[in-house]
Amino acid sequence: MIQESFFKNKRITVFGLGMNMGGIGTVKFLIEQGVREVIVTDIKKREELGSALEKLAKYKNVTYILGQHRPEDFVRVDMVIKNPVIPWTNEYVKLAEKNDVPVVMDSSIFFSLCKAPIIGVTGTKGKTTTATLIAHILEKSGKKVVRVGIGQVGVLSLLGKITPESVVVFELSSWRLSALKYIQKSPHIAVFTNIYPDHLNYYKSMESYMADKRNIFLFQKKNDIVIANAENEAVRNLVQDAPGQIVWFGSSDEVYGDSVWREDETLFIRQKGKQSILIPLEQVPLKGEHNIGNVLASTLAGLASGLSVEQIRSGIKSFSGVEHRLEMIREKNGIRYYNDTAATIPEATIAALRSFPEPVILIAGGSDKNLQFDSLAEEILNHSKGLILLNGSATEKLIIALRKQFPELEKNRSITVVGTMAKAVEMASRGAHPGDVVLLSPGATSFGIFKNEFDRGEQFRKAVEEL
Repeated sequence: MIQESFFKNKRITVFGLGMNMGGIGTVKFLIEQGVREVIVTDIKKREELGSALEKLAKYKNVTYILGQHRPEDFVRVDMVIKNPVIPWTNEYVKLAEKNDVPVVMDSSIFFSLCKAPIIGVTGTKGKTTTATLIAHILEKSGKKVVRVGIGQVGVLSLLGKITPESVVVFELSSWRLSALKYIQKSPHIAVFTNIYPDHLNYYKSMESYMADKRNIFLFQKKNDIVIANAENEAVRNLVQDAPGQIVWFGSSDEVYGDSVWREDETLFIRQKGKQSILIPLEQVPLKGEHNIGNVLASTLAGLASGLSVEQIRSGIKSFSGVEHRLEMIREKNGIRYYNDTAATIPEATIAALRSFPEPVILIAGGSDKNLQFDSLAEEILNHSKGLILLNGSATEKLIIALRKQFPELEKNRSITVVGTMAKAVEMASRGAHPGDVVLLSPGATSFGIFKNEFDRGEQFRKAVEEL
C-alpha cells in the first residue's frame, strides 16, 4: 500500500502527461508532496502539449523529456506513475518492473490515500451519467461530495479537498480499475452499469477487458455492496463471485430481494421485502431508454449511502443531465440539435437513435476500436432520416456494413463523408425540416479530426450555435 510519507525527496517519473488534466493533476500533487524531482516524459512534442505545459510553467523542479522516452527515466527513479491509457505490457513499464521500480497509477494512489468512503462507478456506457446523478442526489440531500474521474479534472488534485465528512463518487474506467489489483482495494459501494465490446484496440480480448472491470468488486469485504445490472448478461455472470452483497436493478422479471426495477411506465423499489413506487417515468427528466438503468443504479447507491426514498426521488427530479450525453444544444427553425459525442461505441449510438420518435439526421463515424458495426448499420437504416459521416477508420467499416444491407439496386448509392464538424452540421441543417432532430452520436472514437471526444462535442456546439 502506498503511504503519503513515501513521496518526500523522491525522483518520480510521470509517464505520459496527456492533453487532459490527469497528468497535470499528478504533477501538481507530487510537487505538493515534496518530491525532489518530477520527470515528465511524453512521446508528444512540446508544441503538441502546449496548453498542458503552460499550466505547469510555474513549477521549477520538473524535468521534461518530450518527443521520446529514455530508459534511465524508468530505472533511476523511485516510482513511475503511468497514464491510464498506457498498457501494462508497454516496454518501459516492463523495464521499470524488471528493475524493481514500482509502477502505479493515479487511481491506485488515490485509493491508498483516500480517508473517505468511495462509491465507484464503472461500465462500458452510462458510468458518467450514473456517477454524476449519484453525486447530485447525495449533494441535494446535504452530503459533501467530491467527484473524482468525472470529466477533465485530475484525480490526484482532488485528494486535498477530502475531509472526514466527504463522500467520494469515483468514475472508474477499466484502465483505472486495472491498477487496483496491485493494491487489492475496491470501493465500499461498487456500481456496475453494463458491459459491451469496447477498447478492443487496447485489449486483446473481451476476457481481458472484463478482468480489469472485475476489480471494482473483487477486493470488497463481506459488508460491502456491488450494485449490478441484472439485464446485462455479462455483468450478471461477472458479479457472481463478488465477496460483498449483490443488489440488483433491471426489469421486474430479472430482479429479486432488495432491488429497484422498471415495470411499464413506473420505477419501483423493494426494501426489506416491502414494495413501493419510486417515481413515474414521466417525472424522470433524462431522455432515452438507456438512462432508466442509470437512474435505477443511482437509486441503489443512494439507498446504500443511507438516503431516504424521498431524498432520492427529489434528486432524480432535479437532475438536468450531463454535458455531451444527449445534450440538447438549441432549437432553430423547429429543428432540435443534440450533442451525444460521448457515444463512442455502436451500442451507445443505437440507444441514442431509439431515444427519438422524431425523424433523425445522424452525424456519426470516426476512429475504430476494433468493434463491429453491423447492428448500428441496421439501426441507422431503420431509424434515421439521413446520415452524414465524419472521416475515419470506423467510418470505413460502417460504410461496408451499410452497403451489405442496402437493397441490391442501391448497393452503390452515395454516402456522405466529410472532414470537418462545421461541414457536417451545415449539411445536416440543410437536409432537416421543422420537427426533425439533428443528432451527433458517433459510435466511434474521435481521434484523427479531433483532439478527443470533448473537443468533438465542443466543435459541434460551436457549429450549431453559428447556424
